[in-house]
Amino acid sequence: MTAADLSHTLAVLGLGRMGDALAARLAGRGWDVVGWTRSGRGSTAVEVAGDAGTAVAKADVVLLSLFDGAACRQVLDEVRGALRAGTVLVNTSTVSPREAEELAAEFGSSYVHAPVLGSVPAVTAGALQVLAAADQDVLDRVRPVLEALGTVRPVDGARTAASLKLIADNGLSGAVLALRDTLWQADALGLPRAQVLDILELGQLGTLVARKRRFLDGQPPSGDAEFTIGALAKDMALLAATSSVPLRSAAQLADSPADPGADIAVAATTPAVPAAVLAPLHAYLRGHATGDPAHFRDAFLPSAHIEGIRDGAFVSWPLDQYCALFHGRPASDEPSRSRRIDAIDVHGTVATATMTLRHGTDTFTDVFLLTRVDDRWHIANKAYHRHV
Repeated sequence: MTAADLSHTLAVLGLGRMGDALAARLAGRGWDVVGWTRSGRGSTAVEVAGDAGTAVAKADVVLLSLFDGAACRQVLDEVRGALRAGTVLVNTSTVSPREAEELAAEFGSSYVHAPVLGSVPAVTAGALQVLAAADQDVLDRVRPVLEALGTVRPVDGARTAASLKLIADNGLSGAVLALRDTLWQADALGLPRAQVLDILELGQLGTLVARKRRFLDGQPPSGDAEFTIGALAKDMALLAATSSVPLRSAAQLADSPADPGADIAVAATTPAVPAAVLAPLHAYLRGHATGDPAHFRDAFLPSAHIEGIRDGAFVSWPLDQYCALFHGRPASDEPSRSRRIDAIDVHGTVATATMTLRHGTDTFTDVFLLTRVDDRWHIANKAYHRHV
């Protein structure tokens, strides 16, 4: 099947950033492409049909570029009666592995699950990586279309293709959050952003920094998003739900204060943890450094409990009992002690934090639950583990 064979037979359903770019790329490679979008958005590259049924009525290949599995289901239900016999559905959307498997079972040999790695610039350059799962004869039929978009990587099964797409996006989200943490630390050290980005381009995050620098330099973001925070957060939520393995990026991206329609790089520029959230943790640190229990009373809610294993038995101390351990003076070996805050996750009016304390020969891991009460943050409870 060549471009000439497919003349007037391609439909692209979904004309968001990716869908419009896909339609433009295919039109530019010699196919007549009819597009359609649920939002009614127009296109400067292809003809846009008034309804989805009209868009697919004459199509031999229908390419889906939709936000999620629910959108795919809704649109496919809408066009089912208008599809020609033998029409091949090529779904480039990022959906859950279960949704991909169900669609493949429902549409059988006419369905190609083909999520893509890469964003709008890769589409424009024909440099996408296409994870294509389909029967061989069907894949051969649509290969010219997919190869116009990039490199075709055959995958065994729609579920595997969808899973691999989520794993690839997880690597990307990890890099974005690692970059965010790096910029937080650099800001805390008072380093100029431009100089930090210059150095980061030389290291392991260099490709990401170079590609996204226009979003990272502290200026208002310029240009359209290539891959939005909202879309990446959706993908990470799908992965976490499918794997049942904790995935911090799912929560961190979903709770990002940045506009979900902004480019993923903007998530790396969000402000560090607010000082108000850090305040009770800093008070807790001062309590250990000085031995003054007043700092603990400032850090904790009066109802707080401190829990863990002490001398082989579980203890759950109320705040007064915990404060009684401190006598208003630093420990004799205080100069050699160290403490660090390892992680903080904020979710509206609650937060969790983890801290490591090295006190002489003892190392403690403290885990905190914090809450905001009357516009002030407090530690609601603490659990600890003493490493032996």
